[in-house]
Amino acid sequence: MRIGIIGTGRIGTFHAKVLSRHAHVGGLVVTDVDAERAALVARAIGATAAPTADEVFAWGVDAVVIASATSAHAELLTRAARAGLPAFCEKPVAADLPGTLRALSEVAAAGTLLQLGFMRRFDAGYRAARDAVRAGRLGRLHTVRAVTSDPAPPPAAYLPLSGGLYRDCLVHDFDMVRWVTGREVVDVYATGSDAGAVMFREADDVDTAAVLLTLDDGTLATATATRYNGAGYDVRMELAGELDQLAVGLDDRTPITSTEPLGPPAASRPWTGFLERFAPAYEAELDAFVRLVLGERDNPCDGRQALEALRIAEACELSRRQRRPVRLDEIPGLATAS
Repeated sequence: MRIGIIGTGRIGTFHAKVLSRHAHVGGLVVTDVDAERAALVARAIGATAAPTADEVFAWGVDAVVIASATSAHAELLTRAARAGLPAFCEKPVAADLPGTLRALSEVAAAGTLLQLGFMRRFDAGYRAARDAVRAGRLGRLHTVRAVTSDPAPPPAAYLPLSGGLYRDCLVHDFDMVRWVTGREVVDVYATGSDAGAVMFREADDVDTAAVLLTLDDGTLATATATRYNGAGYDVRMELAGELDQLAVGLDDRTPITSTEPLGPPAASRPWTGFLERFAPAYEAELDAFVRLVLGERDNPCDGRQALEALRIAEACELSRRQRRPVRLDEIPGLATAS
């Protein structure tokens, strides 16, 4: 199989290295708006560097991996769909909801494969939690708590392009709430704080956020996120039921310190970022994509799944701005957009 990789930034380079070692991948064509960077990556892994994305589509690849800037995702997905090529795309599908709906409509019309990069679906801890919930180990699930905390803010130039904290960061937690519990979110109430650096206010974003989600069976979920967690990169989920409780992401590298005299010691080597924390999950999702293209497995995260997580994020942004609860049926989906 020959795969084209569009975008050789941090995550695109990681994907290229992983795919270069895959037994079923016979060749890679990589490109980037920074041609020199793409050439360096190509030389390092024995791939072919293409001047632009045009050549990736023209040089006969069997599938594409889209890891470019968010602003280019929708156009590249549309090109892949019209070319009949399976695509793996980092989230988001597009910079906004209308663009997402248009791109997904193109994929649906073409009937091509699209897998979205929600890597937590491949993390061992989240998968074990999902299995436990589905098996009834917790009894009736009543409370879910999700946490995502970055050790430091991103560059100021990134913020206006990110879509905001709900769409850029918490969208992974929203996907996990749905995927682990098997339930749908019916309404949200979200708030946020921009008390950090002025760049957040300039980007009309927040640096810290909290969300209350009500699921369709009455389960309550909270999700919090911040760009300021100097202790390290912290991603966790707690699930509480009538019979038991489970925690995802609680290990000897979790950047949290107990104040109890007999509590666990503070992590001596806390997680530093998402690529380190979720490296095995990223590798597993790319293996899933290769096997999806080969017809060996079902799609683990198609466009509709990604859209539902985005709709929750959109509802949160609306809730924050209007300071009110927002029902999910207020946010357009593919059915209402068609």
